[in-house]
Amino acid sequence: MENRRSFIKKVSAGVAMTTFGGIGVGFSAKSYARIIGANSVINVGVVGFSDRFKGSLFPSFMHHAKALKFRIVAVSDIWSVRREEGVSFIRANTGWNVSPCQNNEELYNRKDIDAVIISTADFQHALHLKEAVLAGKDVYVEKPFAETMDDANEALTACQTSNAVIQIGSQRRSGANYQAAREYIKSGAFGDIVMAEMSWNVNQPGRWRRPALCRSIRRQDVDWDRFLMNRPKVDWDPRIYLEYRLFWPYSSGIPGQWMCHQIDTVHWFTGLDHPRSVVCNGGIYQWKDGRSNADTLTAVFDYGPQQDTSRGFQVVYSSRFTNAAGGIKELYYANGGTLNLDSNTISSEGGLQTEDAKVMNMRANLVKPASLPAIKVEAGANTGIDPLTSAHMRNWMECIRSRKETNAPITAGYNHAVACVMANAAYRTGLRVHFDTKTKQVMAGDGVFKY
Repeated sequence: MENRRSFIKKVSAGVAMTTFGGIGVGFSAKSYARIIGANSVINVGVVGFSDRFKGSLFPSFMHHAKALKFRIVAVSDIWSVRREEGVSFIRANTGWNVSPCQNNEELYNRKDIDAVIISTADFQHALHLKEAVLAGKDVYVEKPFAETMDDANEALTACQTSNAVIQIGSQRRSGANYQAAREYIKSGAFGDIVMAEMSWNVNQPGRWRRPALCRSIRRQDVDWDRFLMNRPKVDWDPRIYLEYRLFWPYSSGIPGQWMCHQIDTVHWFTGLDHPRSVVCNGGIYQWKDGRSNADTLTAVFDYGPQQDTSRGFQVVYSSRFTNAAGGIKELYYANGGTLNLDSNTISSEGGLQTEDAKVMNMRANLVKPASLPAIKVEAGANTGIDPLTSAHMRNWMECIRSRKETNAPITAGYNHAVACVMANAAYRTGLRVHFDTKTKQVMAGDGVFKY
């Protein structure tokens, strides 16, 4: 087991190398067949010209496109206005000849697309991912991976039988501070996790609202049936189309948008695939604007070995739209101290002191203080070239050339989807829920949670 001192030396010496990584060698024959020549340009299609793509994914992509020889050649969007805006925006900022596609079928009928970036509505991600890999494309797909287990299972099966390079938009996995935190926990220097507390708080009544666009959008400009995909066929509703994050079953809201980022670190740091059980409570306490997703939510997760309930830890996740105090926090606790991914510090705070230890005939247990690389997670919706998204995009682009596995492979997305579907099911049913590993469904009481 690596001691605390050797860990700190290792992090100090190697953290820069863990951020981006190089292009690897030693490929399997199967992977070698997919390698694109070093001088070849990788042609990328955009699936959904969203605010997220425009504000963060595009600048992150462009930050590395020239060096890694990538370019965007087409934009697929089922709303004619966004499609035209996307083509004009990318042309104006790159000078590239970008073509509009009315839908993904038209996009995948092209012969020049190597990869796609998917940033569509939350409930569409898994199904659009499946379409892309069946078309033989490499994929960067925004989180959440899926909002129902049926969609998650369908996409997972398609991805596991493909050779696609897939990056789930869980960009914390490309952050030097998160990578160092994981290495530290894996080293054993922190000890067993006894609890984690996570929060994501804003005071933004307009978050996920698009009132002006809702008034101006025209039904005839949108392929509404394609938008609904496998969700119930309902009449045209501009709020569902433009403000889908506020409405179930088009989004779970807080779990799919924010929780999926933070709960993913639990799986990554511990090697656990999903919670043993989840309970959840919340409601629409402040912003009563017709939404069906909570503006305040607290979920309590039980994690640990499935067959040994005497071991494990609890994760408490809370989020609100109504008061920004506390902001974004990720705190991991062990008996010897605290790992704080807001301040990027490891400290003995809360650790077992000498006097308290004597009662149990134990010694004091205090971790050695240390610092993680300084990266700050922002609460804003689209933060431009933030270091995490930029590193994550680069990792995907490099892996397309090397055929290596990305920092956030398909299993990462699937596992965060399980946890988020569990939290959403617990909130909507009021029941303690669990995941059935045989049926791969979330169970609420005796029933499978669907909508």
